[in-house]
This record gives sequence, C-alpha cells and structure tokens, in this order.
Amino acid sequence: MLPTNLRSPRVWRGEISASLVVFLVALPLCAGVAVASGVPAGLGLVTGIVGGLVVGLLPGSSLQVSGPAAGLTVLVYEAVQEYGLSVLGALVLAAGLVQILLGALRMGRWFRAISVAVVEGMLAGIGLTIIAGQLYAMAGAKAPGSGVAKLTGLPDLLLDSAGSSTALSALGIGVATIAVLVGWPRMPRRVRTLPAPLAAVAVATIASALLDLPVAKLRVEGLLGSIQPPHGADLARLTEVGVVGTVVAFALISSAESLFSAAAVDRMHDGPRTDYDKELMAQGIGNTVCGALGALPMTAVIVRSSANVQAGARTKASRVLHGVWLLLFAALFPAVLKVIPLAALAGVLVFAGWKLVPLAQLRPLWREHRGEAVILAATAVAVVALNLFEGVLLGLLLAVVKSAWDTSHLHIEVHGADEDAVPDDPIRVTLAGNATFLRLPQIIDTLDALPRHRPLELDLAGVRHLDHACRTALTSWVDRHNQAIPTLLPVGATAP
Repeated sequence: MLPTNLRSPRVWRGEISASLVVFLVALPLCAGVAVASGVPAGLGLVTGIVGGLVVGLLPGSSLQVSGPAAGLTVLVYEAVQEYGLSVLGALVLAAGLVQILLGALRMGRWFRAISVAVVEGMLAGIGLTIIAGQLYAMAGAKAPGSGVAKLTGLPDLLLDSAGSSTALSALGIGVATIAVLVGWPRMPRRVRTLPAPLAAVAVATIASALLDLPVAKLRVEGLLGSIQPPHGADLARLTEVGVVGTVVAFALISSAESLFSAAAVDRMHDGPRTDYDKELMAQGIGNTVCGALGALPMTAVIVRSSANVQAGARTKASRVLHGVWLLLFAALFPAVLKVIPLAALAGVLVFAGWKLVPLAQLRPLWREHRGEAVILAATAVAVVALNLFEGVLLGLLLAVVKSAWDTSHLHIEVHGADEDAVPDDPIRVTLAGNATFLRLPQIIDTLDALPRHRPLELDLAGVRHLDHACRTALTSWVDRHNQAIPTLLPVGATAP
C-alpha cells in the first residue's frame, strides 16, 4: 500500500514529477538493455513495468527503482544463445523463487558481506564486455561470442567500417549519442531537466531522420506480442546442471546488485532505511512475475534510483507511477520506438558500460589497499576472458584467500642460534599468532636457515590457531631435523 502522507497534494505533485523523470530515464534503457541481451525490445519494457507496478508496491526499499539492468546483459545474452529465448522465462522464474527463499531465510543482510572489490570487479568486467559488444552494434556488425574475441576484433571492426558508408553512418549516430551523454552535465540547468539518456536518443533519432541516414531502427512488437510465458518443456529443463548454474548466477548476481544499490540509495536520502530481507523478497517476487511473462530478469537499478531521489521523490509512489507511464507508453505509442536507431541505443549502453568501470577508484585503491585492487582487476579480467559466473567465483575465491592471509598474523622468534652459542644447546623457535598453511612457506624458510647440527625445540604456547596442515608439516620437519643430527655431527661427537 502507498504511504499515508500522499494525502497532501504537494507531495503528490512531487511524486508525479519524479515519476516522469524516472520514466524518461527508464524508457531508452529498457529497450537498449533488451536489444543488448539479444531479446525483443518489448521484453525490456515488460520488466520495467513489473519493476514499477509490482516491486514498487512491495516493502523493502522505498525509493530505489527496479527494471532490466545493464549488469545482467552479458549473462542473459549467453543464456539465450545457449538455451534459447523460450527458456529465458523459466530461468528468471526459478531465479525469482530462489530470491524469495533467500529472503525468507533472512539471507539478505549477508549479501553485504560480499567483498566490494569482487562486486566492483564484476561490474567492471561487465562494463568492458558491454562496451566491446555494443561497439559492434554501433557499426551495425555482429559481435563475436566471447569477451576476448570482442576486444581483439575491434581493430578489424574499425577497418571494415571505414570502407562502408552504412557502418560509418551508424557509428556517427552512436558517437553523437555518447557525445551528448558526456556533455549533458555541462548544459544549462533548465536544459538538464530532461534526462540525459532520453535527450541523447532524441538528438540521434532527429539527426537520423533529417539526414535520412541508412541505419537500422528498433523493432518493437505489441506489448502482448512480446510476452512469452514458459511452457512445460521449458520448465523441465530446470533439471539440467548447466541451467541450474545459470539460475543460481541470475539469483545471486541480481540480488547482490540490488542490495548494493539499496545501500547506495540509502546514503542519498534521509528517509526510511532499506530492510534487506524484505527487499530481497520483493526482487524475487518481481523476477518470478517477469519469468512467468517470459521477460528479462530485473534488479534495482542505481541510474533510475539516483534519478528518482534527485528528482525529489519521498515515497514509493513515484516508482509505481513510473511503471504506469511505461505501461501506457508501450500500449498506446509503440510506433514511436520504431524510429529510434539501434546505434543510438548502443551508444547509451557504451556510456553505461563505461560508468560501470571504476577508473577513478583504482589509483587510490592501489595506494591504500593493493590486495583489494588486485582482486578487482582479476575479477574484471576473468569476467571478460571466461564468463560472468566463473569470473565472480574466481573473485570470491581470491577474496577468501586474501582474508585468510590477512588474519594469519604470525610472529616468529629464534633464540640461541648465534655462532658463539654452546654447540649442544638446542635452538628455540617460538611462534605466536595464527599458524595456518598460508604461513607455512615463511615458517619453513626460517627453519631451513637454522644450523643443521643443532637440536631444535619448537614453542607453540603463543599460537592462537594451528591448522592441521601447519601442525603436520612442522612436526614432520622438526622430527626429521633432530633425527638427522647424529649423521651430520663431526666424527667422535655425540648427539645430545
């Protein structure tokens, strides 16, 4: 239900105004994300409508706005290519049910424990993949399948485009779109009341029409024609191992992105804070509905959410109304979308992908937390080189290893190893702190540097934690060292 403070006409005027801003931001993004995901543009609008009319009414976060997100385009594209468009609804529906279960188990707050470096690395890798793929779309060419192939094929793309007037026209439209997006913050304040994505697409569309450029346009079916509910055969594929992995990836990545977005939005306003478990369930319900309609998966989208807050929204009414405007537009004016050049939408997504790459944070992160910077870069590279799921798993593994390394603080002291010490006196090695397998190379290097003809005593009284691998290795090393002393002593000497 909507909040009671909407009884004030002034509040309603503010909510309607904010909802129109969010609608104008969401409209080109819904279509662009759908095209980049390899599905009909109408499915992006369906997801945006569900994000407003369904998730917008549910408890959790009051001001963040949900819809199709650029961060999931790579995963959705791979899933559609692998399993077909008809199975997409089943994947999204199952992912939504997983999210509802996680929310019911109160797992929402645990997503905040995911390393920020892994999330930023994931988004950076997605951004680079989006940029590479959409550059092909800007030139009207088909993009290669893998992220690496997309990047390595860019020089050939430029050479091929230079000899084609059609490709040059499309590239010109895309570049003009990006130029408007980059320069929009420098425009006068009155002009900037129009959202940058809508302005960029409008400029590109008008230029394309006036110059009669031979560029491909967006193809949009009717809203009802876009809906493709999953059938029994599609749902039956949920038992396949690969499909289950994709469902888990959908659920976890969309949940993490939504909850990180909620944390960011909470810092932008003074209203009620997000209930992470309820928000996770709301996202799950939204994805379940999207899956039943065969639409794209949804997340909370920081671009729309920040626009909502900055436009003065104070309640969830604005995000619900933005869904109403999307529904009315898709139902009454679908022909308007058909004049939009695909290259313009590609330009919007290239800019969105660039915003996902945290270049400004990399230098200070490298200076202050080099391990986190390495995790971010490794995750990004793995997402581009492998795929989204494997890249994130690698990032999480590196984060766990780094955390284990950071907590494995160990102090080693050696007593009695001086050359002038009594030959028969044992060398005493004292360990204090956490002795784990990660510190074994350091410990063994210290022990190997000790004199071989002296007995060794190991003092572990100060060790707070000693794992099995470290205990076994140390015990074996000390036993071998002390047992070998008689064979290493000079002739006539006796071992202590």
